[in-house]
Amino acid sequence: MKKCIVTVLGRDTVGIIAKVCTYLAENGINILDISQTIVQGYFNMMMIVDVTEKDTQFTQICDEMEKLGQEIGVNIRCQREEIFEKMHRL
Repeated sequence: MKKCIVTVLGRDTVGIIAKVCTYLAENGINILDISQTIVQGYFNMMMIVDVTEKDTQFTQICDEMEKLGQEIGVNIRCQREEIFEKMHRL
């Protein structure tokens, strides 16, 4: 299983979760875990997703999600799980 950490940050608006989850579903990316919160009008979501079934390059997934974020007014970032783990091990 290839896991990826997806973070979504920005001003809260209607439909952020729906649009991000629609992209994931349409691309065969399964959500394994999800957490989201809104603090004083700012939306924050973190997901662990399984990109095993996605046959395109990981960088393409990241680029497409970043573009989606720009379209809906939020910042979307993707990181491979192993890199995320090593960065936060300190």
